Amino acid sequence: MKRRDFIALTGGAAVAWPLAARAQQADRVRRVGALMGGFTADNQMAQDRLTAFRQTLQQLGWTEGRNLRTEVRWSGADNERRRRDAAELVALAPDVILASGTTTVAALLQVSRTVPIVFTVVADPVAAGLVESLARPGGNATGFSPFEYGLSPKWLELLKEIAPPVTRAAVIRDASSPSEIGQFAAMQGVAPALGVDLRPVDVREAVEIERAVAAFARSESGGMIVTSAGSAVHRDLIIALAARHQLPAVYPLRFYVAAGGLIAYGPDLSDQFRRAAGYVDRILRGEKPADLPVQAPTKYELAINLKTARALGLEVPSTLLARADEVIE
Repeated sequence: MKRRDFIALTGGAAVAWPLAARAQQADRVRRVGALMGGFTADNQMAQDRLTAFRQTLQQLGWTEGRNLRTEVRWSGADNERRRRDAAELVALAPDVILASGTTTVAALLQVSRTVPIVFTVVADPVAAGLVESLARPGGNATGFSPFEYGLSPKWLELLKEIAPPVTRAAVIRDASSPSEIGQFAAMQGVAPALGVDLRPVDVREAVEIERAVAAFARSESGGMIVTSAGSAVHRDLIIALAARHQLPAVYPLRFYVAAGGLIAYGPDLSDQFRRAAGYVDRILRGEKPADLPVQAPTKYELAINLKTARALGLEVPSTLLARADEVIE
């Protein structure tokens, strides 16, 4: 073989090998874990959110069975099971984990401070100690927060708009949640100007909620505001209590209204899962969670249930109906 032919042959191999290596790298199967805290696998709403996440990943070039494998765990409200599922997912050595909810992220961080985590539905990740700051998370977790404190006064304003006679409001909250303490404080800041006295009702056991709401409803001109954390576990009970005691109620998410609640204003959580897929894609391509800022919602939904309004004897203002994203007849 002539020297120039040998050089041409080896030079061509040197070019071809990196190209082949890059192709293999692009096609190698990546493992993504998903820990769906607070929900079981038969929850259709949670399944829809996970579907939104998976569909967005596919649009970004990640196909299940070709270059992606997902491992999903459904922990429900069982904290011990959540801890076990967190340890099990980390042991699988995933490239990144999707985590839904504050306690879910906390459980994962107790197991690993190195596996990248992209979270959704974490109300105040700084106060919860999950990230150093919103702009620079600093560790192995980042993601999307569903609520800002500035949203809370809007709930109180909506309550007065849809039920002007209300002068007292029971605020269903989780007193152990830093974000819910902040939300209540934000509402207190505007309550005097709106002529509303706020009364906190802490979310613990169902019987305690029932007792507290019944006691509150003994006086007239009452309404109710449901904040964002533990109340979802007692959704059906809270909606039933509002109907039983004829309390106009404002909720933080659309699914309350779909289940019979009066009015809701809050983020589109499926959109959070779609955006989370974008962060997972960026991490799979080499970026670090520490460098990806925690993001607030970009889309909020106003939903009104007219059937519930009629049952409460309320006439919904036309200006409010015109602003609604969804009106349930």
